[in-house]
Amino acid sequence: MGLPLTQPLCSIDEYLTEERAAEERHEYLDGQVYAMAGESGEHADICTNLVRILSTQMLGGPCRVRSKDTKVYSGPAPEGHRTKGMFSYPDLVILCGEPRYHDAHRDIVLNPSAIIEALSPSTEAFDRGEKFLRYQRGNPTLTDYLLVWQSAPVIEHYIRRADGSWSYYVFEGLDQRLTIPSLECSVRLAEVYDRVAFPVEKTEEGASHPS
Repeated sequence: MGLPLTQPLCSIDEYLTEERAAEERHEYLDGQVYAMAGESGEHADICTNLVRILSTQMLGGPCRVRSKDTKVYSGPAPEGHRTKGMFSYPDLVILCGEPRYHDAHRDIVLNPSAIIEALSPSTEAFDRGEKFLRYQRGNPTLTDYLLVWQSAPVIEHYIRRADGSWSYYVFEGLDQRLTIPSLECSVRLAEVYDRVAFPVEKTEEGASHPS
């Protein structure tokens, strides 16, 4: 997450009015508005692959996948004059059952079941830290949080337990398969990373190899 665009603090109502008229997307955190960075080709391929894999398995079921432009609100009841709360655009949002919306615009969901973020250098610290903390606290419906690396075939999977704590699993390698029991779905990392070229690192002897 970059530097905020607004000083002083922007209210929720002010943010939503401006965001709905804007051509570019911005995220909101406690009164500060942040422009979203563009995505790399690898990021785009990973997200497209995930949408295809998951949406196909969810056909006819209770869950659906939405991507890119679906806002999620995390925080206390979003009253317009307040500044406390987070509005974000996850890479993928999975909704099970009927979506609950913030207002009649029906563009902000309140009940995500799973959220998937493809990690980027500029957003990784936020995705792992403050954003995940806000999702945990502000979205009690959230059962799964997945972080997908761009630089290597690695997916981290956080699962909320019945007592509210979280379990952590990591899947590394194109031969791995990840299962999401709450969604009755599974993904093969080889399919997630189809057409993705990983960066090449130099060895001590000067030879190159994929990282």
